Amino acid sequence: WTLATYTSCSCIILGLSESVIAAACSRVGQRVLHVDRRNYYAGNWASFTFNGLLSWIEEYKVSLAVFGEVERCLLESSSVEEEEPVVAGDEASPASRPDAGAEQTQPEGQEREMPSQTEETQGEAQQASPSPAERQPEPKKKITYTKIVKEGRRFNIDLVSKLMFSRGSLVDLLIKSNVSRYAEFKNVTRILTYRNGKVEQVPCSRADVFGSKQLTVVEKRMLMKFLTFCLDFEQHQEEYQDFSEHSFWDFLQTKKLTENLQHFILHSIAMVIPEVGTVEGLRATQHFLRCLGRYGNTPFLFPLYGLGEIPQCFCRMCAVFGGIYCLRHSVQCLVLDKESGKCKAVIDTHGQRISCSHFVVEDGYIGADQRKNTDSRQISRAVLITDRSILPSDSEQQISLVTVPPVEPGGPLVRIIELCSSTMTCMLDTYLVHLTCSSASGSAQEDLAPVVSRLFHTPAREEESRGPTVLWALYFNMRDTSAVDRSSYDLPSNVHVCASPDTALGSDHSIKLAEAVFRQLLPDEEFCPPAPNPEDIIYDGDGPQGEGPGFEEAAPAEGAGAQGGESTGRQEGKEAVGATKGAGDSVTPETGAGDEPSPTSDE
Repeated sequence: WTLATYTSCSCIILGLSESVIAAACSRVGQRVLHVDRRNYYAGNWASFTFNGLLSWIEEYKVSLAVFGEVERCLLESSSVEEEEPVVAGDEASPASRPDAGAEQTQPEGQEREMPSQTEETQGEAQQASPSPAERQPEPKKKITYTKIVKEGRRFNIDLVSKLMFSRGSLVDLLIKSNVSRYAEFKNVTRILTYRNGKVEQVPCSRADVFGSKQLTVVEKRMLMKFLTFCLDFEQHQEEYQDFSEHSFWDFLQTKKLTENLQHFILHSIAMVIPEVGTVEGLRATQHFLRCLGRYGNTPFLFPLYGLGEIPQCFCRMCAVFGGIYCLRHSVQCLVLDKESGKCKAVIDTHGQRISCSHFVVEDGYIGADQRKNTDSRQISRAVLITDRSILPSDSEQQISLVTVPPVEPGGPLVRIIELCSSTMTCMLDTYLVHLTCSSASGSAQEDLAPVVSRLFHTPAREEESRGPTVLWALYFNMRDTSAVDRSSYDLPSNVHVCASPDTALGSDHSIKLAEAVFRQLLPDEEFCPPAPNPEDIIYDGDGPQGEGPGFEEAAPAEGAGAQGGESTGRQEGKEAVGATKGAGDSVTPETGAGDEPSPTSDE
């Protein structure tokens, strides 16, 4: 068997939009061949283990065709000096102080045990041991670079850092298509902002606003009044029509909001830059508020094991309905029809000719000869592994979204997503921190290092910092072609180009692009119709199933084996669906079409 025998198909190269298109085409009966020159799924949307990420870095040190400049920063105290440990613990813990030794420091007011105690005295001391509430907490284990490498499989590090709006197009598509059964999600627990040199929690929901200690009573009323207006601002055009040509920042200043409230609304609720238009800012605020409360007190979900799980979920659906996947396999060139000028086949690296009716490809695979005025923007990214949370709280399992306004005039707005170990993206006692911004200088380190130095402690800093210690850091740039028009490519009409990831927090652009391409491929078909539940599938040769024989009735002789086999298949299907549930407090979207995800119970 060779790929050359797989004819009359849609040939697709990996990515989020491409994976959605592949699943949609396969679901309606189209033949799909999914190829990629890489050895992993999802392309620029992939997630890596720590060791896998190190291999990715080495790969792009040799070939930087897709991501541009990759800057690797292995901090001295955690990587070069492998024998010197970096303590991962709370700042108030005695073990994290410079003068702490191997022994645990006793709390004040409690006498130290003398080394010369007799066994009898030791026995009495054990009987009079303090209660669990009075015991000094044990110091956390020390984290070294060697241990990070050893536990590297516990990390799932995304190349793209995004969240899912609970009422966004991606979540709606996951529910509609039943692809949600392949993944589990957690709710982002808090939204933070950086202001006046410190990190603060932003009140979002009504309960958060009235329970906040940061706002005065007057500010709480002002904030609730403004947010209520934003929910249906289209019904009150007289409130903002005079500012339709002005910036959202100018509009906020006319609402008699305090500087504190203006900061919260602009940077942490609307999450826009001050120069954005008033209507766009109001629409962003409205979308944020409408997403509140669907799954928790914040509008966002995050998939367990990283964002790279989402493209793989759609790949699984494509494979279930007959899609073929081939990694480490590249397309060498296209074969065009002389009369129509369309692509009718592709030639792979082994010289095989594969006939195809459509070819879907990511922008990074398009050569310079086929580009016309495709000036792309740059995204600056940083990935940090830290020893504790950026804002410590009673619970160590916090998923946080942090917005950092421009540190310097004209600088970029930086978005930070901090993930804890319960997201299955990092090892215990560490946090995985993603920083993202639009590149202003063309270098990720120049754009993001000032923010890292303000919020985190790095060994390069001589002065002491109360921020989390950076155990490992990586800076790199990615190309953003989301604004490039289709007419900018000199390609046949049945070759469809999907843009690379953009800087937006959500994935709406990629999902809308996938649906638009699908409409061009199959205008008369439904986009991602619901996949049937395993127990509803009737295999070829099996008729509709009526009621089976009773307990005392004899089963018919003919077809008994076929019916029994299907019954077993249905039971296995039920077990497979049930296996996706019950992962602690994670959120699992239900498989029924149109149903909303619901939290799973501990049972």
